[in-house]
Amino acid sequence: MTAFWHAKTLAELDRQEWESVCDGCARCCLIKLQDEDSGQIVHTNLVCHLLDQERCRCTAYPRRHELVADCIDFRAEVVGQLEWLPRSCAYRRLAEGRGLAAWHPLISGRADTVHAAGVSVRGKVRSESGVDEADLEDHVIDWVEL
Repeated sequence: MTAFWHAKTLAELDRQEWESVCDGCARCCLIKLQDEDSGQIVHTNLVCHLLDQERCRCTAYPRRHELVADCIDFRAEVVGQLEWLPRSCAYRRLAEGRGLAAWHPLISGRADTVHAAGVSVRGKVRSESGVDEADLEDHVIDWVEL
């Protein structure tokens, strides 16, 4: 039997399938900065205050858009428009026809392989809480491949 992610486009996935495509890296929860002049987007090592940094999951997932005004409404229609999505992102990989990585939980059968492969943000980030906006540039990182 063909795996659903091979048989369907992102837009055709049902809610359960869509959620299972998420690899659990939490790189989408990294705080990003955009240069006003060039439009260039960079990632920081700061994450949304709602992120459980050990599990790399949102602690308020059903209400995240109410609680965090700029939390992205991540849908199939916008995947190709999000230039800041890392090349490792499962949604981006599928949209670009590259398939899922070997460490993806749907391939490995284990949720921890994303962490073991070093792809998740676990152990690499801190919460945005308590960080002054003037200090955000001090937290820019270069380990997210775009």
